[in-house]
Amino acid sequence: MQILLASAKIMNDKLATAPDVELSIPRFADEASSLARDMAVYSTEQIAEMLGCSRQIAAQNKMRFMRFFEDAPEMPAVLAYHGQAYKHLKAETLTAADLRFAQEHLWITSFLYGLLRPLDAILPYRMEGNVELPSAGGRNLFAFWKSRLTDVLIDAAKADDGILVHLATEEYQHLFDWQRVRKEVHIIQPLFYVRQGNSLKMQAVWAKTCRGAMTRFIIDQRLTAPADLNAFTYEGIAYSSAIGEPDYPHFIKSK
Repeated sequence: MQILLASAKIMNDKLATAPDVELSIPRFADEASSLARDMAVYSTEQIAEMLGCSRQIAAQNKMRFMRFFEDAPEMPAVLAYHGQAYKHLKAETLTAADLRFAQEHLWITSFLYGLLRPLDAILPYRMEGNVELPSAGGRNLFAFWKSRLTDVLIDAAKADDGILVHLATEEYQHLFDWQRVRKEVHIIQPLFYVRQGNSLKMQAVWAKTCRGAMTRFIIDQRLTAPADLNAFTYEGIAYSSAIGEPDYPHFIKSK
């Protein structure tokens, strides 16, 4: 099984290193550098508008983009992100053997780098999919990446067992020709809910938490079959056989 996990806006600026493993070069490192070069020439105010963020965050990220053209130390992608999913993936506690397994099975989506393997060496950044840049031919990044990433993801899944465990947020589907992916790859998309009375609610923070925790579960257990996902439990959430279907297993937390 291949796993698709979204990147995170929150990133570590402090250098993090992986134990006894060699870092890899991102497949789209040249494209990422070109996009970062575009961003570095904009003012802080322009970056704030483009990214829809505060001036403080924009200033931080202008400095980050400028570091792409210095001899700045890089860190493995799986340790660079620090959003909700990554807090519960707890990559800092993965062993070298865990990381090598993850390197063969986990893909991380990124608006700047396209697709990343966990041990790809990257620099901190912030980017949004609707940003239009000269290096993207004036198109937004969703359009820029779609033709580049779709075949990569499909080919990786087919080279494995043809199964993709979709643990990314829906926004990142727009980086791919998702209709093609669905047609050519067997997608398993776990869904996470909180029970409130007689209804089920999907809460964004809780869903991200479970996506990270399930990614860790797959790595720890070296899972290779979709049915094995049903054994996943985390902080009161568990598989429910009464609802959902095999390609959309439901995991429910009762308050």
